[in-house]
Amino acid sequence: MTEPSHLTAVRESYDTVAADYARLVKEPAELDPVSRAMLAAFAELARPLGPVADLGCGPGKVTAHLAALGVRVLGVDVSPRMVELARAAYPELRFTVGSMTALEIGGGELGGILAYYTTHHTPPQWLPTVFAEFHRTLAPGGRLMLAGHVGNGEHLHPTRAYGDHPVSYESHLLPPDRIAELLQQAGLVVTTRVVQEPEGGAKRQAGTFLAYKPQ
Repeated sequence: MTEPSHLTAVRESYDTVAADYARLVKEPAELDPVSRAMLAAFAELARPLGPVADLGCGPGKVTAHLAALGVRVLGVDVSPRMVELARAAYPELRFTVGSMTALEIGGGELGGILAYYTTHHTPPQWLPTVFAEFHRTLAPGGRLMLAGHVGNGEHLHPTRAYGDHPVSYESHLLPPDRIAELLQQAGLVVTTRVVQEPEGGAKRQAGTFLAYKPQ
């Protein structure tokens, strides 16, 4: 089966920038208070329900943060280089290479899913596939936290990033209402939406969504 072109672009781009990404991206403890609070709330909700998958885990910083909050967590990323860095930095945790479009996780196995600043690289026509995978792999009652850049439908084509390396991925900044609608169409119940305006050097709005799979 031919891999979707956007996945190839994301894999190759993040393999290229991995070392500088790990160096430049903030530690979770350095995030703004709202972002830290949302991660803490998600950890509290998901912790008693079973294992959590951190999808698009990158170099594992947020995965390790969840583990420190008492969550049983697995990191998954499409970039082998990112997974290599995560394993080196956090050898006590489990990381694997994989794609959100076809997770190698059984149905109903997860108590929670974290998708942290990763789904904006997915073309809108692929989001129903990704969100269906979230629904499939979550156990009844399982929790989802999705956070990332939002906007008014902008389609961005950066050419260089993270240490001025060449990249070929794209970003799709959907309105928060559209993301919530797609999650609900996938059978997930959205309970919380937080939209943060740009501040402290940020250029774009950020949206965070908490949802669960009905019993």
